[in-house]
Amino acid sequence: MITVFVVTSGEQPKRLDVFLVNRERDISRSALQRLIELGRIRINDQVVRASQKIKPGDKITMDVPKPEPLALKGEAIPLEVLFEDDTLLVLNKPAGIVVHPAPGNWTGTLVNALLHHFQTSGGTVSTIGGKERPGLVHRLDKETSGVMVIAKTDQAHRALAAQFKHHTITRVYEALIWGVPKKGHGLIELAIGRDSKERKKFSARTTSPRESVTEYKVDRRYGKLAAHVLLYPRTGRTHQLRVHLTSLGHPILGDPTYGGRKVCAIEQVEIPRVMLHARTLGFQHPATGEAEEFTRPLPADMEAVSKELERLTFDGNSRKS
Repeated sequence: MITVFVVTSGEQPKRLDVFLVNRERDISRSALQRLIELGRIRINDQVVRASQKIKPGDKITMDVPKPEPLALKGEAIPLEVLFEDDTLLVLNKPAGIVVHPAPGNWTGTLVNALLHHFQTSGGTVSTIGGKERPGLVHRLDKETSGVMVIAKTDQAHRALAAQFKHHTITRVYEALIWGVPKKGHGLIELAIGRDSKERKKFSARTTSPRESVTEYKVDRRYGKLAAHVLLYPRTGRTHQLRVHLTSLGHPILGDPTYGGRKVCAIEQVEIPRVMLHARTLGFQHPATGEAEEFTRPLPADMEAVSKELERLTFDGNSRKS
């Protein structure tokens, strides 16, 4: 696919690859450098180097080849199915599994597991998401556990997607966070988008802010070390809960991307992953119109960390008394 654009006035001189990586969010810097080396990215129709400085008025031509479709295969990965009928499937996603294939994760994904499940059960799956995302109406990050719904028909996919779009879905998350918020209950309203400097992160420092709202409630305090919170997202932006909690000064434990190294261990307690769990998912069934709601308790790893935090709190109080 060929794209042509002109560098606007006011743009500061910078390397071509640096300029493009902030503009083309879906292409990595290394991939852009390869395209420049191959002559597929040119300035004013001239072959250039990645280090070439752009300036206002430059015409940049990008010829990005269309990726070959993936030949996805089903894999016998266990699924914890909570509910299934001819229309949809509800499952409890474990932490550590990527939802859909992407560079670096072409196998071992939830999609591979779903394909195997439907192949062996004789069921169908929605095609709206394409070959790479069959049946996926929403997603959870790799390290986030919890309840997900999968559409088995295109009609169900459209109906569920509309509910997500109009925020009529019931969602409750649980998280273990660093420190304790001053307010026991609150609303975080912070527009976020892809970070303008660190493309793998999302933040308020963005050229494309989107409205994002999260309600939170402190459910349990572990002294001043940490807290267990319930989260009620009113919008569904990428990394929304992680970014919003960080904006409060209380990043999720085990999330070095937003919280740094300090959140990966509290005293002797090692945090194995991002401590975030999609506890409850409720929606209107696309076929029956009935209200459905599914809940799964904290997984074993989060429960173990919670108990260790309780122990630290108890030991700390004992030493003070």
